[in-house]
Amino acid sequence: MSSDGGSGVRGPYAKGVQRRQEILDRTLDVVATRGIDGASLRAIGDAIGISHAALRHYFSSREALLLEVLRQRDADSVARVADVDGVLPRMAASADHNVSVPGLVTLYTTLLGVSVAAGNEESRAFFTERFELLRADLATQLRDELASSGRYSDADLEQVASLIIAAFDGLQVQWLLDRRIDIAGTLRLLERVL
Repeated sequence: MSSDGGSGVRGPYAKGVQRRQEILDRTLDVVATRGIDGASLRAIGDAIGISHAALRHYFSSREALLLEVLRQRDADSVARVADVDGVLPRMAASADHNVSVPGLVTLYTTLLGVSVAAGNEESRAFFTERFELLRADLATQLRDELASSGRYSDADLEQVASLIIAAFDGLQVQWLLDRRIDIAGTLRLLERVL
């Protein structure tokens, strides 16, 4: 058996991958406890117990680190709901999970908001690409759902996908302001309306 626990990655590289993952995991904790403004690279490094220079070895900027946290959470979310049938039920399952992770909805919503301001080109590029891919993916899923059920719609499915994304993100903002908002329940209602 290899010294890496069987993963196939050995030595310093394995430690670097592990350290990078620890940084990503702990960053969300820092955002949850200190807020987005309190999540500087130094604050994150202090919370994790590594120097600012060491943190910069893995991530070129705070923005790069925070966006990587979102990329990883997106990938985790896709894997977590892969077995759920239906576009909106998958999104509702994602919403149920998101509200259980302190700081995740705050991080996403804050970075999305600042992405439209000048000087945040990396965030703007991330969200522009994310929305483009998500619209296309949701439209494909909706088309497949219609085909498998024998139904037809003359609606532009990319526009329907845009509406679904807008509802999801808008509900997250409302939930940040009022925790009584039921994101998943409202998405289930949207499914019945559509």
